Amino acid sequence: ATEKANLTGSGSGVVWNDQGYIVTNMHVVDTRAGSVVTLSDGSVWEALLVGFEPSLDLAVLAIEASAEQLTPACLGNSSELLVGQDAYAIGTPFGLEWTLTAGVISGLNRRIRGYDEVEIGGMIQTDAAINPGNSGGALLDSRGRFVGLITAIHGSSETNAGVGFAIPVDRVV
Repeated sequence: ATEKANLTGSGSGVVWNDQGYIVTNMHVVDTRAGSVVTLSDGSVWEALLVGFEPSLDLAVLAIEASAEQLTPACLGNSSELLVGQDAYAIGTPFGLEWTLTAGVISGLNRRIRGYDEVEIGGMIQTDAAINPGNSGGALLDSRGRFVGLITAIHGSSETNAGVGFAIPVDRVV
C-alpha cells in the first residue's frame, strides 16, 4: 500500500492483514488531518490511525477495503537475518509508486536517531536504495517475506547514501 499523508508528505505502508490494517512509520502519518491510502489496484481510502508507538516510529492505520482487495504481507523472521543476505526494499521514493530496489543486509542491531530524535536500537541496516517516500515500506528477504519496516536513511542530503534502516518485523509484531 502507498500511504500519503496530507501535511507531512508521502510514504509507504505494508498491508498487515485482510481486515484493513496497514503498518507504516509515524513520521509519515498526519495525526491532525488524517491520511489517505492508495492500494495497488488504484483504489483510494481514508485511513484511521488506530495505534502508534513513537519510540519505534511505528503507526497502524485502518482502512475499510474488502478482504479481496488486500494482500497481507507474508511475515518473515528478522531474528534469522544474516549480514550479506539479499534484501529488497519496496516503497514510493520521490512519489514513484511501487518501486523495488535490491541490496543486501549490511548490518544488524544498529542504533539510530529516529522520529522526534528518539533513539531506536536493534535496527536492520541495508544498502538497498532507500529515499524519501520509502518510509513505511517493506524490506523483504529473497523469498519475498516481510522482514523489516523501512524507517530511515543516513546522510545529510536526505537521499540514498547506501545506508538505510528498517525496524525488524519481530519488533513490529
